[in-house]
Amino acid sequence: MEDCLFCKIIHKEINSNIVFENDNVLIFKDISPQAPVHLLAVPKKHISSILEIEKLDSDIIKELMEAIARVALEMGLDKEGFRVVTNTGRGAGQSVDHLHFHIMGKRKFNWPPG
Repeated sequence: MEDCLFCKIIHKEINSNIVFENDNVLIFKDISPQAPVHLLAVPKKHISSILEIEKLDSDIIKELMEAIARVALEMGLDKEGFRVVTNTGRGAGQSVDHLHFHIMGKRKFNWPPG
């Protein structure tokens, strides 16, 4: 998608602070962090949300989850816990129409989230 912010980051048209990258997955720091560690994990193939997950090969989905786990471990987030969230739709707070997972840690989280 030519006007997708995350696609522009994936194609290096917009600078970002990348913490992990392979052929199918990119993880970078959120520019408006809501926690001391706040990363965004995206598949490089554009799909708008988890509602289109069938458009991703199951190997890519697995790669995405493994990358999230790897980065969380490398950053020590497993010590006190961390949160992985995907918002779907404007009402849930999705502001970029590209599937992405927030990885947040190094702070105390409440339940239920609000």
